[in-house]
Amino acid sequence: MEQPVSFYSRGLKIAGVLFSPEGPTMVGGRPGVVLCQGFTGIKESFLPPVAQRLAEMGFYALTFDYRFFGESQGEPRFQLLPQVQVEDTRNAITFLQLQLGVDPERMGLYGTSFGGAIASYTTGTDDRVKCLVSTSGIGNGERWLRGMRHFWQWQHLSSRLEEDRRQRLLNGSSAYVDTLDIMVPDPSTQSFWDKTTPLALKQLPQWSTQITLESAEAVMAFKPEEVVAAISPRAAMWIHSVRDELVPLGESQAMHQRAGEPRALARISCGHWDVYRREPFEEVMAHAMGWYRRWLSDNADQQ
Repeated sequence: MEQPVSFYSRGLKIAGVLFSPEGPTMVGGRPGVVLCQGFTGIKESFLPPVAQRLAEMGFYALTFDYRFFGESQGEPRFQLLPQVQVEDTRNAITFLQLQLGVDPERMGLYGTSFGGAIASYTTGTDDRVKCLVSTSGIGNGERWLRGMRHFWQWQHLSSRLEEDRRQRLLNGSSAYVDTLDIMVPDPSTQSFWDKTTPLALKQLPQWSTQITLESAEAVMAFKPEEVVAAISPRAAMWIHSVRDELVPLGESQAMHQRAGEPRALARISCGHWDVYRREPFEEVMAHAMGWYRRWLSDNADQQ
């Protein structure tokens, strides 16, 4: 069952969808998982099929729009500020803990792409999260943005950010740029973007291809790999596409290497966008659902 829900984060109304399992409420409650969107993503984007799988497995699942995006409140629009998204995620955890039928002691996080960075950082700083799954996540925002650029492109971005800082100081607002000005696309991402964007904008008018330039500066300062060591002894799994040309495998490897046990690194033989469809999606779900079943289910063998 799916139902629209809302909660508040720093006084702003956050829109979400709660996915509930079939059957009667269990004594003691069922596990709950909060799902974190990718770069500029909204709750309708890629995560509903994951939430449905969790509900079919007997878990509660919550998708939501970060503030400034989708149907959630917040101005100016389309700012991707990772620490703000972490705060919204923590408030989403609290909201899910309060739902009838949920066991507040069995909370998990799932994040995809940049949402994997948000989920990893949140798990490292919030011990209410007992189990993490990150798919194609980013461990170091500066390394990620720099790695997709030639040196001269990096210098150009740095100059643009410096000028934008001045303008924010003088005018109080950041310039808007195309998302792909910040997240430089590889050929497969450009192809995917060209094919899906027109339909997405038509079906989801609350989504946008624009983002503030300040977002790039905030992403560069965001480094989940620096906090993942604090996750242990809670469980963490990183899943990554070995042919991913948008987010290198090394991003998940860096987080896995710094984390303590119990941890896992699962490699999927596909590209970045393949994990949302057909066989690669099923492989991701097999890894993720197995991990949640192991560490959050009634017979979880937590150590």
